[in-house]
Amino acid sequence: MPLSFISRAVALTIPVAIVLFGCDDSSENQTAQPDQTASQQPVPVGIVEIQPEAVTIGETFIGRIAANQKVEVRSRVSGFIEARLFNEGQTVTRGQKLFRIERDTYEAIVAQRRADLAAAEAQAENADLQLRRAQELSRRDNIAQATVDERQAAARSSHAAVLQAQAELRQAEINLGYTDITAPIAGRTGRANFDVGALVGPESGPLVEIVSDDPVYVVFPVSQRRLLEAQKQAGEKGLHTEDFVVYLRFSNGSRYPHPGRIDFISSTVQRSTDTVDIRAVLPNPQGLLRDGQFVQVTIESAQPETALVVPQSAVQADRQGAFVLVVTPENRIDVRRVETGDTLERGRVTVRAGLNAGDRVVVQGLQRVRPGTPVDARPVEPVTDGL
Repeated sequence: MPLSFISRAVALTIPVAIVLFGCDDSSENQTAQPDQTASQQPVPVGIVEIQPEAVTIGETFIGRIAANQKVEVRSRVSGFIEARLFNEGQTVTRGQKLFRIERDTYEAIVAQRRADLAAAEAQAENADLQLRRAQELSRRDNIAQATVDERQAAARSSHAAVLQAQAELRQAEINLGYTDITAPIAGRTGRANFDVGALVGPESGPLVEIVSDDPVYVVFPVSQRRLLEAQKQAGEKGLHTEDFVVYLRFSNGSRYPHPGRIDFISSTVQRSTDTVDIRAVLPNPQGLLRDGQFVQVTIESAQPETALVVPQSAVQADRQGAFVLVVTPENRIDVRRVETGDTLERGRVTVRAGLNAGDRVVVQGLQRVRPGTPVDARPVEPVTDGL
């Protein structure tokens, strides 16, 4: 190969390499410079300033509504239903008539028993006359003493027959009264199990069920361990059962407007679940609570407590535990390890340790910052969950 050709190739290669390397250096410098500039710019974040506030600490369970009274109305005598005197689902008062059974047979029995009583009283009156005559004759020794004794026994027997007739009449009158079937308690009626014309009796089963729904109970199980902890905490604060308020939430998340009170704690533990049943009583004037209904039960202290509260969304966790990001006075991000307490409504949680009043906690832009990042902190309204 001629020497002149090699020289020309080398001469062309050197300028191209210089151009390529020069372009690479320029590209790297241009890329590094924006990154360095961006790292110095404050990152906008949303913060809330933590201040002590009055909160009500609560514990949530799942419970079931139970009527304070529930009665199955049955017929105490046999007969055909002549009338139904209520509407299904109607609220009735105690003693209100619900059904009427045909009365003719029982009225006839009452009349017969009255006649039996009258006959027994007549026989008793005659027996008394015979006894008095015998006693008069006995004083004149004109009758044997044995005859006097017999008439005395006959008088006693006739008086016993009167008592028996009176009892049978009373029973007949009671059975006649049972033909009017009344409500034993005040409450709401269920569906009638028998129609007019049906033959019913003591063995027919319930004619209708009445549920007393104002007030109502809510029964909820609590683990034995949690109950012991709650009792210990309440004792340390000097609280008693009457110092707690019970609130309910429906399945759609809405809150029942009327609070209640705990009125019973079971003395036994359910062996299968190691739980203790607790019962609370609540007013139910609108009938919103129904027997057997599932609800969410929250027990709160009647007296609010003062605590530091942060949005639950601001609390993060790693292997070392829970932490939040705070903005320092120099407007840089700092990590604060915290000990959280009770969970409150609206997506908030109390902080027992790790924060002080006035700390600025980051609630928006958490993913864009890390410890030491300069920030532009702007107060915002925290986003909460629920009502």
